[in-house]
Amino acid sequence: MDRLTEMEAFATVVDQGGFTDAAKKMGISKSAVSKHVSALEARLGARLLNRTTRRVSPTEIGLAYYDRARRVLNDAGEADALVTSMQSAPSGLLRVSVATDFGVNLLSPILGDFLLEYPEITVNMVLNNRYVELISEGFDMAIRVGDLEDSSLRARKLTETTKRMIGAPSYFQKFGRPQKIDDLNDHKLLHYSNQANGNVWKITAPSGEKRQVRSIGWLTVNDGQSLLNAAISGLGIAYLPSFLYADAMRQGLVEEAIPGLPVETLGIYAVYPPGRFTQPKVRAFIDFLAKRYQEKGPDNW
Repeated sequence: MDRLTEMEAFATVVDQGGFTDAAKKMGISKSAVSKHVSALEARLGARLLNRTTRRVSPTEIGLAYYDRARRVLNDAGEADALVTSMQSAPSGLLRVSVATDFGVNLLSPILGDFLLEYPEITVNMVLNNRYVELISEGFDMAIRVGDLEDSSLRARKLTETTKRMIGAPSYFQKFGRPQKIDDLNDHKLLHYSNQANGNVWKITAPSGEKRQVRSIGWLTVNDGQSLLNAAISGLGIAYLPSFLYADAMRQGLVEEAIPGLPVETLGIYAVYPPGRFTQPKVRAFIDFLAKRYQEKGPDNW
């Protein structure tokens, strides 16, 4: 007899409290359930059930075996469900966390194409500028720019972006152009307000040395698009990723503040919880993004 069937018959008898109800639960005859349990006891060489005319209960050994058997049966059921899921069309609610700047400028415009391609998926996109805890906060995945802080998550690199200090030609005409990093202390800087390290820019000098520029800034705001708009208006120098400034630079609305500096390149990643199995809806969305961004970055935005 099949070992899993024997386990299932025994566990169901324990769950239902008797052979009659177990037979109804399994959709087989009472005698078949009894044969499966007897075969299991014979194979193990141990009595697993106490049988009386009124009730059936597990023995001490039977109770210990039940705990392990139930785990095995649950794992087997999950394995079957996994295979079914992997072969089915992607569907269900997909909760995605993404930084506001990237979400508004690069994700929102293409979401419609994804939903038309996968009509059985619904998307809940949450825009914020903090690192969410994917599992505890109920997210299926996130899009992150820059260094990945949580190494326990799985990640797939989608593309890259550069980061430069930019300002409007009108600003440089009025206040002059910085020639070196130290000159930034005399300029009007535009800052993100949600940076964990405050109003500090980490910049690589031509020598490769990592420098920090600390300034209170003329304007501080928690939105990159607003910083770009301020820079275009001539209010100061902003330090932004290329997916924000690239179009404005092509139009001549902004210029690089110190062209001789090394350019910082940041990875853009799809991150999702660890595990051998990736849900079809998550895999479909990541594959979609990778295809759409394959011709993008670092400066081609």
